[in-house]
Amino acid sequence: MNARAAEVLTTPGGRRGLRRILPFIGPAVIASIAYMDPGNFATNIQGGASFGYSLLWVILAANIMAMLIQNLSAKVGIATGRNLPELIRERFPKPVVWFYWVQAELVAMATDLAEFLGAAIAISLLTQLPLFWGAVITAVITFWLLTLQRRGYRPLELAIGAFVLTIGVAYLVQFVIARPALADLGRGFLPTFEGKDAVYLAVGIIGATVMPHVIYLHSALTQGRVPAADDTSKRRLSRLNRVDVIASMGFAGLINMSMLAVAAATFHGKNVQDAGNLETAYQTLTPLLGPAAAIAFAIALLASGISSSAVGTMAGQVIMQGFVGFSIPLWVRRVLTMLPAFVVILLGLNPTDTLVLSQVVLSFGVPFALVPLLMFTARRDVMGVLVSRPWVTALGWVFASVIIGLNVYLLWGALGGG
Repeated sequence: MNARAAEVLTTPGGRRGLRRILPFIGPAVIASIAYMDPGNFATNIQGGASFGYSLLWVILAANIMAMLIQNLSAKVGIATGRNLPELIRERFPKPVVWFYWVQAELVAMATDLAEFLGAAIAISLLTQLPLFWGAVITAVITFWLLTLQRRGYRPLELAIGAFVLTIGVAYLVQFVIARPALADLGRGFLPTFEGKDAVYLAVGIIGATVMPHVIYLHSALTQGRVPAADDTSKRRLSRLNRVDVIASMGFAGLINMSMLAVAAATFHGKNVQDAGNLETAYQTLTPLLGPAAAIAFAIALLASGISSSAVGTMAGQVIMQGFVGFSIPLWVRRVLTMLPAFVVILLGLNPTDTLVLSQVVLSFGVPFALVPLLMFTARRDVMGVLVSRPWVTALGWVFASVIIGLNVYLLWGALGGG
């Protein structure tokens, strides 16, 4: 695959159409699974059940942010041959680097909590096994999925791509069955908030869509994947990776919008108690839409949880190696990051509430990844010919300001200030 990719870079007229693009499709596919993980299910379903279609505009805005951010992250790996945590370690003071590492690890644990719980819930729903055994089965499957890394990057990319397609087909089935009203769908893209609870969910949606751990990971996925020996090759490689980002993130955005739209059409205004709860959503789908919709929902949740949990473990390895220069065996990290999910299950905490809260925690980690990304990609001495244009950097700072502003508003309200 590297040979075919190198051929495209060095002989741009040799391949056309899909054959030209295929060797470069993959890094954003892996990154995209984090944008439709079980945390997205929890926040999107709760948003649709509570506020109808009114938060669709938040998903669209977050998806546009994701496209820009993941494209910048991919460019870092192409331009520098380093990932974002490595650049931070090289150029920031050591105390700041250690702070970054600690907060990034905490964010990664919150991420894995959502993903692992989601897969465990799906297995429990499909098999009627207790949630604990669903978690055990999830652990076994994700261990197997991670072993694909030993065979190179392509097998894992193909496996993750298969999971993405499974989620897409499952939600297409649900969308067709639910038949959301097109006029209401259109109004959902007009910016509005229906109170403080809607803001809380909007922050959760952004936290579930713009994922800090995958900002770090994407720069590692393009880091040396396809060698680019000169500036011309780097520019060409960056353009081809942009196709990967737009296609993968666009698909993830459509799935997120479908999640919210199906929940709005099915649950909003129909006196369904606790419809935002994933177990309740599954159980209620059968009498409202039929068993096919419920099974499609559970299959999508399972595919999402397993694949995103594996991707989260990969991101954790990049975070540790990049920030502090050492790593631990993959199985050890997998064991450590799944422990919080088992604690939640054994304590009997509400898994859906925990999922939504974890997404708010994630949104507070986004600025720590986004600020250095914007700083480095604006510097020609770091990025060379792939330095960001001023308008791209300005737009990135606008996005960062919006995310930080939403977080400050939410915190102010939680402290009784609003």
